[in-house]
Amino acid sequence: MPYYGPNEDSDTILFERTFLAGMFAIGVGYGMQLILYVVCARYLWRERNRRGRVMRFLLAYITLLLGLSSLWASSVIWTVEDMYINNRNYPGGPWSYFLATPDLPEDVILVVGLFVVTFLSDLLMIWRCWVIWTSSSKALAFVVVAFPSLTLLASIAMGIVWIQQSVVPGPSVFNKMALAFGTSYYVTSLGVNIAVTILITLRLALHRRVLLESLPPDHATQYLSIITIIVESAALYSVIALAFIIFYALNNPINQIFMGLLPASQQIACYLIILRLAQDRAWSADTPTGATSQVTTMQFGDPTTNVQVDSDSRPNRRALKPEP
Repeated sequence: MPYYGPNEDSDTILFERTFLAGMFAIGVGYGMQLILYVVCARYLWRERNRRGRVMRFLLAYITLLLGLSSLWASSVIWTVEDMYINNRNYPGGPWSYFLATPDLPEDVILVVGLFVVTFLSDLLMIWRCWVIWTSSSKALAFVVVAFPSLTLLASIAMGIVWIQQSVVPGPSVFNKMALAFGTSYYVTSLGVNIAVTILITLRLALHRRVLLESLPPDHATQYLSIITIIVESAALYSVIALAFIIFYALNNPINQIFMGLLPASQQIACYLIILRLAQDRAWSADTPTGATSQVTTMQFGDPTTNVQVDSDSRPNRRALKPEP
């Protein structure tokens, strides 16, 4: 049977295959985000009047997040159509066309959209860290979030340079400058998430320890559960981001699959946190006060109170005495 396959070398074909696999991963991740958005939006809309401004803000936040994700996913579809259908006969194949045209609108939206969505997700994690630490004091909370905030600013600077290097005509996101700044950007973004996760876990663990000193262990299990959710959510993004950084720095085609999973994993973690907030199960600034008040509001009777017992209610000792 004659050969009808592409004429490109094996490396180029591998890049094209992993690119398509990454696009499929983006579609799966977007579908999961869409489901979580509907669930979160229902809870937030239901609570908008009772719990006020925060619920409205979070509803606007996830709507913006979904809108940007939809725009980003659309740009991915546009890019694939342009590569594999509209310009399939480009010299060197679809992958060569993608590398040679990074300044096209769909490619610019792809890179910029990824940057903005990552920024919004990092911002939510820092906000949650601040809310949790304000239960101690606002001054301490500002000190705690100072390092993640500075790291976020550094990642923004790296990201802007990465975008500039990625959308110029040439070898696109895989030129040396783009690789260097892209790796630095994702390392700093990953650093933000790791730092925030550690700080949140530390605060919850400290409060759990205080509760264990005054309450039964079962009462503190809810804080262990929150720690588990926070750690697992951040771990999902951290593992995928770390794998992407390694393969991206090595210019390995597998990085495109992890790039497709990257925004979805981070946003899914955000949706799960917002869902707990909407269900009023997440930590707030008043959580420690509410928990400890269960102990401080407990009252006992006056030990000097006399209790009179009716003689008729006393047991009949004679009746209990066995007969000879």
